[in-house]
Parts: sequence; structure tokens; C-alpha cells
Amino acid sequence: MSTRRNALTPEALQMMDTIARSGSFAAAARELGRVPSALTYSVRQLEDALDVLLFDRRSRQARLTAAGEELLAEGRRLLAEMDAVANRVRRVATGWESELTVAADGVVSRLTLFELVEGFYGLRDEAGQAPGTRLRLRSEVLAGLWEALVSGQADLAIGVSMNSPARSGIELRPLGEVEFVYAVAPHHPLAAADGPLSDAQLMGHRAVAVADSAQRMSPVTVNLLPGQDVLTVPTMAGKIEALLRCLGSGFVPEPMVREHLRTGRLVAKPVQRARVAAQLGYAWRAGRTPQPRKAPQGLALQWWLTQLDSATTRRALLERHAGMLTPLE
Repeated sequence: MSTRRNALTPEALQMMDTIARSGSFAAAARELGRVPSALTYSVRQLEDALDVLLFDRRSRQARLTAAGEELLAEGRRLLAEMDAVANRVRRVATGWESELTVAADGVVSRLTLFELVEGFYGLRDEAGQAPGTRLRLRSEVLAGLWEALVSGQADLAIGVSMNSPARSGIELRPLGEVEFVYAVAPHHPLAAADGPLSDAQLMGHRAVAVADSAQRMSPVTVNLLPGQDVLTVPTMAGKIEALLRCLGSGFVPEPMVREHLRTGRLVAKPVQRARVAAQLGYAWRAGRTPQPRKAPQGLALQWWLTQLDSATTRRALLERHAGMLTPLE
């Protein structure tokens, strides 16, 4: 196996590509600056190492066998990946991370988030080169957002609770506050109820809840009554869809259902229990943790933090939901 692996050098793959492109050993030899006999010998060495025939010797032209076609296709792919790795390494040397993972809670505007992604991909340096950083987006809920950040699965978390305890190596900044409303479909029994709804009234009806995505941290349960019937869904967008279908009732971010409230597809009901606006923030791994992934504060993370410094961007991340209710997969 090691002999085969050692035979598959970038030079050997490039030789195969040149022969296939030029159509003959003689033409390929001229292009590579070698004599035809030396090129033929190199091909035979490669064939011996792989124990296959790569070219049909019955043809005057350099006609590939099925094995040769497969090696050519995979070889071109490997050469392209090698070039990509070399480019990413070069970019990392200039301060750009090879990969940056951004985790966002379901209350964060996907419309604005993807506009930020577009802005990032539009970056160019003086030579016209893009950063080369691979972006990875994650959708998390409640404690799952903190878990992704603390465990090193995310570099930046948007929409974390500001009420969470301080964590070593984590920087936290306010994103803004979000008002939640208790919403039901207009044909839900609670829609016609008079006055603020009591817990006893809510208890008699199914609630819709979004599951906390945390796997190791203790999951968070919000606004559910003990013993209440619950329909659990994976995303806030799914919760809103369940409310629209009258499958239950529950608290949802007012900006996410503003249009539904305006058109009457949902009804906001006052409740007796005290309600406080959710204080949300964004956090990032500012120092080395027990499981460091890379040096902190690369240029990609700095760019995202600069965008989040803008009050307009922070407000848009919490407010601009109209027409963008599809969850991030």
C-alpha cells in the first residue's frame, strides 16, 4: 500500500494529465521538457506500482484504459485540492482563519445573517484575493448555543442569553432585547378569552415549545407549566408554523410574528404572568480554552465582530424577519 501511495505523487498525476491533454507521449514529453523514452519509463513505473495498465498500447495515440480514466479524474481532483490547500495555507499565514463557524439562535434573522455572509464573501485584498476562510453556519437553541461555543464547535455565537453565568475565555457583548408575545391562531379557543390569560387557563391547552439543542449542558425550559401538554419542535420557525395551524399556543418573538399579527393570522393575547424582554448577546472565544481550535482573533472573526459593533446590524439581526421564516439547516 505504501508503494502505491508513494507512486501517486503530484508530479505523476501532472504527467498523466499532460499526456491525456496532449494526446501523445511525444507531445507530452515536449511540453514537460523530457525525452519520450524517459516519459514512457515513468508511466511504466507508475503502472507497475499500481499493478494496472493505464494506457492502451495497441493504439498509436495515448489512449487511456478504464483504470487510466479513473486515475486521471481522481488525479485532477487531487491536484485541484492540493492547490486549494496551498492557497488556504497562504491565507492563514496572513492572519485569515482556515475555517470560521458562526452559530446563531433561532430568534436571529436569517435574512440579515446571510447578508453578512454575502458581505464576507465579497471581501478582497489589494491583490484582489478573497480571504479563503471557509464559513460554517450552525443553528442552535438556548443552551445549545453556549455549548457549541464553549466546546469549540463554534467560534462566534449570536443570540446567546445575557443572563448566563460568565465563562472563562469567552467575551460577551449585548446584541439587544426581544419582546415575546403569547400568540394563538384566531380560531384557537384562547383567542376569544377575555382579559389577561391566567396560568390555569394556559394549563388547559397544549403549548408549543422549541427543543433546546444542548447535548451535554443542562437544557433550558422556558415558559412551560408543570404537567402541561407540549408539542416540541426543533426550530422557532417550526413553532410559528405550529401556531398558525392551531396545533398549540406559546410565546414567540414579536418581530418574527409581526406580519402574522398584522394580517390576523395570529392573535397576541395578554397574560397575567410577569413578562420580561429577553436580553440577548453575542459571544466569542477570546482566549485559548482547554480544547483550542486555532489562535483567537483571526481576521475573519475580527471582520464579523466589526459588523456586530454596528447598532444597525445588531437591530437588523433581531428585527428583520419578514419573508424569511425558513429555518437554517
